[in-house]
Amino acid sequence: MSNSKVVYEGWMVRYGRRKIGRSFIHMRYFVLESRLLAYYKRKPQDNVVPIKTLVIDGNCRVEDRGLKTQQGLMVYVLLIYNKKEKYHRMTMAAFNIQEALIWKEKIESVIDQHQESLAANGNKYQSFEYKSGMDSGRNASSSDQESQYSAAEDEDDSNPSLLRRTTIGNGPPESILDWTQESSTLASQNATNQAISRKHWRLLQCQNGLRIFEELLEVDFLPKSCSRAMKASGVVEASCEEVFELIMSMDGTRSEWDCSFQDGSLVEEVDGHTAILYHRLQLDWFPTFVWPRDLCYVRYWRRNDDGSYVVLFCSREHENCGPQPGYVRAHIESGGFNISPLKARNGRPRTQVQHLMQIDLKGWGVGYVSSFQQHCLLQMLNSVAGLREYFAQTDGRTVPPRIPVMVNMASCNVPSKETHKNQMTSIHDRNQSLDNAAKMMDEYSDEDEDFQIPDEEAYRVEQEMKRAVVEEEAIVEMDLSCFSGNLRRNDNESGRDCWRISDGNNFRVRSKRFCYDKSKMPGGKHLMDLVAVDWFKDTKRMDHVARRPGCAAQVAAEKGHFSMVFNLQVPGSTNYSMVFYFVSKELVPGSLVQRFVDGDDEFRNSRMKLIPSVPKGSWIVRQSVGSTPCLLGKAVDCNYIRGANYLEVDVDIGSSTVANGVLGLVVGAITSLVVDMAFLVQANTIDELPERLIGAVRVSHLELSSAIVPKLEPDTS
Repeated sequence: MSNSKVVYEGWMVRYGRRKIGRSFIHMRYFVLESRLLAYYKRKPQDNVVPIKTLVIDGNCRVEDRGLKTQQGLMVYVLLIYNKKEKYHRMTMAAFNIQEALIWKEKIESVIDQHQESLAANGNKYQSFEYKSGMDSGRNASSSDQESQYSAAEDEDDSNPSLLRRTTIGNGPPESILDWTQESSTLASQNATNQAISRKHWRLLQCQNGLRIFEELLEVDFLPKSCSRAMKASGVVEASCEEVFELIMSMDGTRSEWDCSFQDGSLVEEVDGHTAILYHRLQLDWFPTFVWPRDLCYVRYWRRNDDGSYVVLFCSREHENCGPQPGYVRAHIESGGFNISPLKARNGRPRTQVQHLMQIDLKGWGVGYVSSFQQHCLLQMLNSVAGLREYFAQTDGRTVPPRIPVMVNMASCNVPSKETHKNQMTSIHDRNQSLDNAAKMMDEYSDEDEDFQIPDEEAYRVEQEMKRAVVEEEAIVEMDLSCFSGNLRRNDNESGRDCWRISDGNNFRVRSKRFCYDKSKMPGGKHLMDLVAVDWFKDTKRMDHVARRPGCAAQVAAEKGHFSMVFNLQVPGSTNYSMVFYFVSKELVPGSLVQRFVDGDDEFRNSRMKLIPSVPKGSWIVRQSVGSTPCLLGKAVDCNYIRGANYLEVDVDIGSSTVANGVLGLVVGAITSLVVDMAFLVQANTIDELPERLIGAVRVSHLELSSAIVPKLEPDTS
């Protein structure tokens, strides 16, 4: 890093394509200084060289590129570029729109400072002019204008009025009714050839803390297929950005607040503000007799200058989203959300959320049962109450917003007797749609410096695969018959007072994508072999048991192998210790386990993780122990003894009042319990993921009487 003053810094997202065409997404550390924007692979220290830099001066512009879907994750993209040097540009993205807006404000403030300094020196310079919306006077964001960066490159530099872009896009499609606009803007809206909805409402009912409105029409009779528009209005104790992000996502979280949502996916990404979506509705109106409904619609969004958000819906046909068997395709005439900030109350942010829907659900139910349409519409509008309760009962969304990408949604209504020619055409079309989906995922990558980074990542992955092979070979080639402990091994499921190796797939560990979506996966194969278990008792606490001559750790050291020893110390009038010996041929240099073994105690305490489980036992014990991963060094006192060929971890369970209380329940019923334990080093960064189990063990129906008193020599370490 340079010695310039740091204006702002933090982790942001970088994405693009590899040379082989596959997309990638990375977390990078960005640093904004008074004249420079740079990013690094990790937080910079000393004089580390950044991956890329961009000089910030008065010629720079910041564009909000809107939403981009990358590997199913939604990111908010900013483009920083120099108007005079078109190749001098940099993209950055954030999972959180609020973070993207902060970065945009900080970068613009640096640009302003350069302009002010030039103006003070009497130099002629282009000035920024803050404008909102179109020149017609419409009070909306500049998303309805063409991107400044896409304008002609030979633009006259003498132009005194260059817009500072706040967002991109070509405005809502003409078919979308913008019902959020005030009637006073009707003239300006018509002047720009955009559709406007001028609706009048009456309060229909109050339900679930919402006000439900119905559109007032100037006609006395409506065809049954034409429904009145209805909207719900409610207050949510969350920021506009939080509500907006939740509404835009279509992952499993949506079903926690939208009871009409079954599943949804992205069909096509038109630009940063417009997308085609597929949506299946979960309606509870006599599902045995009424077919479920689905939707294919265009979604447009924008952020207004007052901090509010508008999301608009309208049905749209798409070649990759044809009618689906078993579903009736409903039609959205108009719909969406209007998310507006309110004054905070008691220190908590408040947001008014309006949800409008005008939909034709199609099918026989609409024509014959008048209550069908209104019942289903009210169910959809109740999602506003779901939003309110979601934020009232959670601490906020921590998982990045996601939207699955639908590869092929062509009509499935294909005749059963197809010619070979038609089958081949279908295969070709399916492959073409796969290519189109891949292009949709990877279409934008404006920088070339990251093309080398994926190669580096591929090299690292290759090395990890080689390490895995070495680890597996080490396990296969080791002679395990030379190891023994006083607690016997019995692989029979009905065994008592014994141990056996537990299947790693019984435990959930952090996946490669945990940093993005908090996803977990089965633990899989262990890194080390559990070769022996000792069950000790004594009148005093037993520390450093790996020094005992003839124990598994000493035998492994004689053979040149490395051991990790976990000594779980159980306090009481009689002290017990259960000791697990995990052995590997060698530690893989540079691996997370090797860094843990050779790290300091602070690092070890922050990473040593235990995943417990009680597959068999009383309900109160199973509930008390649970299956939540626990960082041992944070919960109880741990002492680490680093030997020549081993690391022993002495875990004093009695050092925690809570753990001691749970332990009392376990010891009291220990003969009736089957306990699973998995040991691992917690992975916190992308480079360390996915997590791998050091090993896992199952202890069945343990008897206190089977513990023995060990012969321990005085500890001289």
